[in-house]
Amino acid sequence: MKFGVVVFPGSNCDRDMQFALENDLNKEVIMLWHKDKDLSMFTTNDCIVLPGGFSYGDYLRCGAIARFSPMMQSVIAFAQKGGKVLGVCNGFQILCESGLLPGVLLQNQDRQFICKNIYIKSANSNALKIPIAHGEGRFYADENTLDQLEKNNQILFRYCDEQGNYTQESNPNGTLRNIAGISNNFGNVFGMMPHPERATSENLNNTDGKKIFELLNLN
Repeated sequence: MKFGVVVFPGSNCDRDMQFALENDLNKEVIMLWHKDKDLSMFTTNDCIVLPGGFSYGDYLRCGAIARFSPMMQSVIAFAQKGGKVLGVCNGFQILCESGLLPGVLLQNQDRQFICKNIYIKSANSNALKIPIAHGEGRFYADENTLDQLEKNNQILFRYCDEQGNYTQESNPNGTLRNIAGISNNFGNVFGMMPHPERATSENLNNTDGKKIFELLNLN
């Protein structure tokens, strides 16, 4: 599997993602500039990554301007053909703004930027320690959409405590139903607020991020 990492003006986790993929996961990575459009070097077996940061300064709303970049038009078409797309933090916000994922990311409940290690889990994993760093990570959707996400198993990760319990105390930003990451209905577009690329190295004393890529079949 080959990865493309999109670089927007304001991205600040693009090189973190590149380093983690190349050095810790031994993947081929091609950096993609936001003004370009060409994705012909990728097949639907590959993955395009929208990294964290503050694309276009997060003016208007987080991800609202990046959604209209030339590269994003190609990424939307790539996803619609079945190609895999992963959005992390600001990338998750962009996926929601572009309509590739439902819902929206709102300002954290306490109105504070949060940067710390938290725990998340999927239906098929134990609690994984992954860093977060965001000010607008509170996932919101109407009740019908949330019910559909539940019904279709589109909720990929939820915030939990170290023992894997979903509690109000383990929810860092007030997100609905402790949601930390979701997928689209076809299972090829993934968005999450925590940063798995910051937890893939023994040098950081945390490799739980590698398990995230495995759980998403991006390995």
